[in-house]
Amino acid sequence: MKFNMNSIRSLSLSVSLILIILASPIRGENLYDVYELALKNDPLLRAAEATYRAGKENKAQGIAGLLPTLSIGGSTNWNEYRIEEQLQDQYNSNSYYGNINQPIFRLDKWFQFERGSALSESAEAEFAYQQQETMIRVASAYFNVLNSFDNLNAAQAEEKAIQRQKDLAKKRFDVGLAAITEVQETQAAYDLTIVSRISRQAQLDSAQETLTSIIGRDISLLSPLSDNFEISLPDPLDRESWVSLGLKNNYQLKSAKLQRDAAQASARASASNHLPQIDLVGRISQSTSKQGKFGGFIQNPLFGIEQDTRQYSIQFNLPLFAGGAISSARRQAYANYDRSKEQAIYTERSTIRDVRSNHFGVQTQVANVTARKQALASAESALKATEVGYEVGTRNTVDLLDAQKRLFQAQRDYSGSRYEYIISMLRLKASVGSLNPNDLLNISSQME
Repeated sequence: MKFNMNSIRSLSLSVSLILIILASPIRGENLYDVYELALKNDPLLRAAEATYRAGKENKAQGIAGLLPTLSIGGSTNWNEYRIEEQLQDQYNSNSYYGNINQPIFRLDKWFQFERGSALSESAEAEFAYQQQETMIRVASAYFNVLNSFDNLNAAQAEEKAIQRQKDLAKKRFDVGLAAITEVQETQAAYDLTIVSRISRQAQLDSAQETLTSIIGRDISLLSPLSDNFEISLPDPLDRESWVSLGLKNNYQLKSAKLQRDAAQASARASASNHLPQIDLVGRISQSTSKQGKFGGFIQNPLFGIEQDTRQYSIQFNLPLFAGGAISSARRQAYANYDRSKEQAIYTERSTIRDVRSNHFGVQTQVANVTARKQALASAESALKATEVGYEVGTRNTVDLLDAQKRLFQAQRDYSGSRYEYIISMLRLKASVGSLNPNDLLNISSQME
């Protein structure tokens, strides 16, 4: 078989590309990648979006009450005129009409328009809140998977370390350098690590299923946080500055206040049902008849002629009594308004509580990450010292097993504390209405 130079170059290029692909690390999907999948596939977010689309129609419906209404209709009739069962005349008649109604003085319609506008804005605020909740749900599910994976890795490493210790104890016992209790202690510790590993595997599977339920498909590889992920205190550090921001921008609070305004407008609309109602009304009708004779005897002079009728009027209506229904509806509407006012007050107080709690939570998590990192370094040093002591006989097997357990626990605690810090920061931003996709993008930029 002969090769020309072009074939050799193509083969060399193909081999080089294959080597580059094999040498390149496999990139996992980062937090922002997963969030984009959730935007397309999360059923809760899509349901919230549908609720928003339905809610914003309230404004259009409110405006419709202030605009003219136009209707058209028509009929065709077959008529038979009989005297003592004797057919005297039979004919066809047609009629067409158009009605137009323009409210002139209708306070109930105006307040219904205000209600619709408030409900539409409330739906928008509620959807913005649901979008923020989606970011937090995605981030929580994402980091639960990473945390479960870290815990499983630590459990597997602990199992291997204890297994090596068990094998060493067995060898020492076989040559008479250790008692049988050392073998039994390491065996018991090893059995417990197997139980821990199985439990961690179940936790990882559950966390993966939770993430899958949000994004609609399995993900085989997630990007972990980089070792130098930035941990910082809230900016500004003053808590009341965050509270002020939350009272201004929190979407749940905005929605509650708009719901209160809508309830107030609804109550005013009900109260105005006792007021005069004035409308401008117009009607145009056309009719034709093929009636030949009136009463079967007199010739119809309008036979087949199209007749026009036009009416323009200002109609006045003043409801006086409707069996108590109008008064009852008014009382009911004002009771609903009172309920909305109290709910808005509760939401405002809850917002203040959540902002303060989340602000303190972020500060706590920053301190926790710092402490966990130091504890991890101390556990590593303690294990090395215990291993040296065990080799020279100043430490026993129990001391060594405890030092190993403390190290793996410190690894798990440090890893989990970083994830808890991120979720706390996201919740703080959501409570003041400032959480947006750029926050997830910033986190993703600090992933491996």
